[in-house]
Amino acid sequence: MHRKMGGGQICERCAQLLKDFVAFVRRMSADLAQKVRDCITAISECCCLQREATGIGKLYKPVLRQHERKAAQEFLQHLDTGTEIPLLDSKCLQALKTLAVSENSDLQRSAAIYYLHISQQLKTPLPTEFLEPYNALLQSSDLEVQRIASLSLVNLLVEENVNKELVVELDMVDPILELLQSGDHTVQCNSCACVATLATSDSNREAIVSAGGVLPVLVLTKSYDPRVQQNAVGAILNLTRSESSLSVLCREGALPVLALLLQSADSEIQYYSCSALTNIATKPEYHRTMLQIGDCFLLKALLSLMSSSVQKNSCQACRCLTNLCVKVSTQEELVSLGCVPRLRDMLQSSTEPVAEAAVTLLCALSETSPNREVIVEEGLLKTLGELLLHHKTNSTVLSHSAITIHNLSLSDNAQVVIDSGCLNGLLQALVSADTGEALLCVTACLNKFIRIELLKSHICEKLTAEYISRLKSLEVQKENDELSLNSASIIRQLELQEET
Repeated sequence: MHRKMGGGQICERCAQLLKDFVAFVRRMSADLAQKVRDCITAISECCCLQREATGIGKLYKPVLRQHERKAAQEFLQHLDTGTEIPLLDSKCLQALKTLAVSENSDLQRSAAIYYLHISQQLKTPLPTEFLEPYNALLQSSDLEVQRIASLSLVNLLVEENVNKELVVELDMVDPILELLQSGDHTVQCNSCACVATLATSDSNREAIVSAGGVLPVLVLTKSYDPRVQQNAVGAILNLTRSESSLSVLCREGALPVLALLLQSADSEIQYYSCSALTNIATKPEYHRTMLQIGDCFLLKALLSLMSSSVQKNSCQACRCLTNLCVKVSTQEELVSLGCVPRLRDMLQSSTEPVAEAAVTLLCALSETSPNREVIVEEGLLKTLGELLLHHKTNSTVLSHSAITIHNLSLSDNAQVVIDSGCLNGLLQALVSADTGEALLCVTACLNKFIRIELLKSHICEKLTAEYISRLKSLEVQKENDELSLNSASIIRQLELQEET
């Protein structure tokens, strides 16, 4: 549920969403403890407590048994401590266990409310034994109990007051998944949030999938309630983080659902669905199914998302397309659909995440010979040169820019390379790059250029003592043999030029 939805943890956006939701509930429930006291007091004073038996044919609410009455009284004493800090001793636990399994919905509600109080005030991990009553509360027939219990569990999970793996070990997955099929949007919202938060570890994802959790979550991605839909898509996103879950997701029809959600009016849903598709696209075996959705529907939807005003969405769309660009046919299809002008616009952005995502996709597209002419005609060589000058120390930008320029530069378009000014960016990168990967790409490109006569003379004109010194230091470094060879080759060509 993405911090980058990284493996094993909920992403920062999901965490913030749930924390905001918790904050809202906290504001709405300042008087919860008093309500519980009033509820228990009213129950204890009711005449039904004195009723010994019910006559046949008379309709009464469930009679409080002696142990339930005692539990309610002890529970009331716990609430009368005058402090907001929840008590978690053995008497409180026994009372909660009794109230949670009671047939009296008011008593169950009291237990659920106390758990909500715990979830809002607890600053330390919840003792394991206090999770036991949750099964009964989550399976209660009372809708209000379901709402309160599921919300308190979300709070505890988000605040990491309970161990997520332990929730699964205590067989709480099935009750949570059953709540997904509730007709109540609040219960659906809370249970989806539980699934999304639990699905941040491999073992939990496997348990959720094995329990049949994929289909009910997928159904809720089509909910008309934006809260439910957002949490459901977030849960699907977290499930895509395990390779073992992907086959089940695709078999259950997740791909067309996620593709359609790219067009959602909700930018968060767009981001979650695009991130999920990006994860799936890391596996080439799913590419064919993804690309067969409609008439290039997925590619068109992702291209549209590239123009989003929401930066993280446009970046994620680029990442997904990059993962899909394995085959030449896909690369060519993207260019024919107008991908290059969109990339040019993105590359003019001053923000590094946008530049990284866009230049990485452009690099993939430049691998295909028919695409190179289009990219050059769109003036991307000049754009790449400016990118190198602007992002002087960004290894991703420097590496992919150099590779792309290398792919686009041929002997028959040497003058275009010179006119674009991209050589200035490459030479600057030679001294500004601080990683071996970036320097390797830059020197490989310069080594290619130095062998093209027109470009060689142009490079010689621009070389300064600083650039030559840098090449000599790279030639003698021992960490990367290929980098040494590239640098030595460039220096040798310069020496030959001087001799002539």
